[in-house]
Amino acid sequence: MKDFHASQVYMLMSFMTSLANATMFTTYAIYQVIELGLNPLQLLLVGMVLEVTVLLFEGITGVVADTYGRRRSVITGMFVLGFGFVLEGSALWLGQASPMISAFMWLLLSQVFFGVGATFISGADSAWMVDEVGEDSAGRIFMRARRAGLFGSLIGIVLSVGISAFWGANLPYIIGGILYLALGLFLLVYMKETAFVKPDRKEGGGLSSHWKEMKATWLSGAQVIRSHPALIMFLIVTLFSGAASEGYDRLWQAHLIHEIGFPASYSFPTAVWLGIIAVLSTLLSLLVMWIVERRIDMSNQKLVFRTMFLLTAARIVAIVALAFSPGFEWALMSVLFFELIRTMMGPMYETWLNLNIESKSRATVLSMMSQTDALGQTGGGPFIGWIGTRFTVRASLVASALLFAPILLVYRRMKDGR
Repeated sequence: MKDFHASQVYMLMSFMTSLANATMFTTYAIYQVIELGLNPLQLLLVGMVLEVTVLLFEGITGVVADTYGRRRSVITGMFVLGFGFVLEGSALWLGQASPMISAFMWLLLSQVFFGVGATFISGADSAWMVDEVGEDSAGRIFMRARRAGLFGSLIGIVLSVGISAFWGANLPYIIGGILYLALGLFLLVYMKETAFVKPDRKEGGGLSSHWKEMKATWLSGAQVIRSHPALIMFLIVTLFSGAASEGYDRLWQAHLIHEIGFPASYSFPTAVWLGIIAVLSTLLSLLVMWIVERRIDMSNQKLVFRTMFLLTAARIVAIVALAFSPGFEWALMSVLFFELIRTMMGPMYETWLNLNIESKSRATVLSMMSQTDALGQTGGGPFIGWIGTRFTVRASLVASALLFAPILLVYRRMKDGR
């Protein structure tokens, strides 16, 4: 049996999860907006259930990873996610088969599994990789994994468009769930954990001792954040970023479908148009990642903060431009611009966090960051969704852009070393 290096396993994880996610989420609006007929508030309620679940479980699962092992946490998450996505794709059929429970309620239930599975993986996968390969190699591998994920996204986009347009709008979720289940089986065999050191376990054992260990690990993670001013700043960034991005992520496709429209001169199905946008975004992101990997020194904190400040400002401009787009061409350029910015910021954020957190608390602190993101999305999502239902999706997008503004102040302070 061939052994895989940790960096290879991590890049394969990035490829497979990106493949599955692109398969499901490229044409998600066709399933949720057109097939199930969800309005803006319902779309944001779907996100709220997901984020409330993350908020409740993120700290617990992060502590599990730091207490009992990252490998166990990641593999568990893959199987839970796989089941959740299959359930989400089956919501349409389950709603038709059970008149007492609507498809929307099944969809909400699937988000609980989505959230629990995501929390098992969040922080644990990158913490495992950094421990196995060493901190010196982490930044380079994060970049390479991101690039591998973009190639997986390209394949997933094609699958999503083809499956949604010719077989069924719900089937991409079922295929994506199966891909997660297959990845879980692969990791069960090939994912090794050699660098993880379990915390010393006191005599006595039992369930109570397990809870005490997890509580101690969580408290140590909280202490790391309290003693590190930059991490506190990043908590603030994560909170507002979660609130702002939830509205954009859930509504930009609905904005294109209902308020902008696609060019009448080309009689392409909606799935094809969404696929074209996703392909263009991914190809441009590959080019940007190649440039960033060679030009930006991740170890230069002031440069990183200055870059993230400028990129956050550009995010605001992109969302406002999308909200007030006079036509499809302008909207397309705005969406592509936003996705390029997202691609650049991801590895910077992830690398800086992992290099400034001790190994023993890494998964816990990263999970606490994700928990903060969930809190922001839980608080901001329904409000933005209500604006879209009460007024227009365009108004929701403007509200999302405004929520990014406080982040500029935080990055400015971090850039200036205050």
